[in-house]
Amino acid sequence: MRPNRMKRRILNGETLVGAFVNVPHPELVEILGLVGMDFVILDGEHTGLTAESAGELIRAAELNGVTPIARVGHNHPQEIQKFLESGAQGVLIPLVNTGEDAQRVVDAVKYPPVGKRGLAPTRTSQWGLGEGGIAQHVEDANRETFIGVQIETHEAVDRFEEIAGTDHVDLIFFGPSDLSTALGLPGQTQHPDVVRIIERLAQHTHEAGKAVGTIAQNGEAARRWRANGIQWLCTGASHLLADGARRYLDDVGSQAA
Repeated sequence: MRPNRMKRRILNGETLVGAFVNVPHPELVEILGLVGMDFVILDGEHTGLTAESAGELIRAAELNGVTPIARVGHNHPQEIQKFLESGAQGVLIPLVNTGEDAQRVVDAVKYPPVGKRGLAPTRTSQWGLGEGGIAQHVEDANRETFIGVQIETHEAVDRFEEIAGTDHVDLIFFGPSDLSTALGLPGQTQHPDVVRIIERLAQHTHEAGKAVGTIAQNGEAARRWRANGIQWLCTGASHLLADGARRYLDDVGSQAA
């Protein structure tokens, strides 16, 4: 397995910036890598992306120096494993509501004796042909593979301590869209109640020795979250496209008027 530069940097306390690839196309991943994104999250929850189609996006990421993380829509070992076998260097799993849910992710991602992941010669292990063979792959994968879990519901907030206490979870990600919906405030991601929950639980996450991530759509949001120690910041590729298009139209339209 390739060295996971993103995981090493996030665990060293660096701030990293990435994007959800919710327009699943390899050329888009290439562009995000070329402009300097640290990671891309290949969205298998809110798009039609499959483990098979994710393979092409993962290759584009590898060629352009950006770490590919898969957001897998189902917390199921066979589903998670397929994205990992395609070459994803980690996962971000939504709707993790309990410690048992978090442990299920760890079991799916890590090989024994850490977890319960099944072993076979596939792309991620270089088909067993790399130096050291399958045995070396197991050691490398258990060290390098990144695990992020998402907090999005009332139950997850209520049972946060057991989630944060799960060994081998590297990062806890707060999804403001779903948190706002859970609070009866759909779409109000900057509502004070939503922000307070994220700020409070981010502190507990740090106390548990894990990194914290959330959405930052602009520099102002990034500065606020960084002041709370949140270091894994991302937006959506569709947002970047729409925002850039609007600014271009405003600029060109003002000159043409």
